[in-house]
Amino acid sequence: MNPVQPYAPLAEDVHFQETPDHLYLGPRANTAAGGQHFIVLQAEPPKDHIIWSLCCFLYSNPLCLGLAALIFSIKSRDRKVVGDLEGARHYGATARCLNIAATIIVCLTVIIAIIVVAVITSQISYGYSYGTYGSRNYGK
Repeated sequence: MNPVQPYAPLAEDVHFQETPDHLYLGPRANTAAGGQHFIVLQAEPPKDHIIWSLCCFLYSNPLCLGLAALIFSIKSRDRKVVGDLEGARHYGATARCLNIAATIIVCLTVIIAIIVVAVITSQISYGYSYGTYGSRNYGK
């Protein structure tokens, strides 16, 4: 067996493996022997947006977008547990988009409902004060 010396230069045909997306090289650290090492820092784990998906599913769920977002959030969490961070990012991004769409639809629906109720209430009160709906025009 021919062990490689730790500080021996590498041959020209040796190719380095690329750094995965979830890892990045941090600052250099100098060793006591004068060598330099990179500190490998791990990036933030992907978000699965499970709480937001649960809220969209339980409270609003327009067009079943809350259910779809919840399914993608669970898939993202499963991928993260298995170690497939790229798949977890993909499913998490899809869950985020579905949650955004569900939230916008619910907000627009609530705003339109408030406007409709306000207009109907003002029309009823306007008509009542001028005798259209009220009892003031009986006998005329």
